[in-house]
Amino acid sequence: MTEIVFPTMSTEEEEAEGVVVTWFVRDGETVAQDQIIAEVQMEKVSAEVPAPRAGTVKLLVPEEAVVRQGDPIARIE
Repeated sequence: MTEIVFPTMSTEEEEAEGVVVTWFVRDGETVAQDQIIAEVQMEKVSAEVPAPRAGTVKLLVPEEAVVRQGDPIARIE
């Protein structure tokens, strides 16, 4: 199992939270390594989150969920 965490996009503590804007995959879907699985956003900065390896994705948070940098947002099994 590999955890996918909300990426570090800011070093400022007051900007430590962001939002999972969009999931590009569904829970239980098989993904390829480096496939873009989500878009996340903090303040005015957004980023795409790639799958670190191939496998079956388990989503841990819904779209529009507020998440702290470094917190798990999905797993690949």
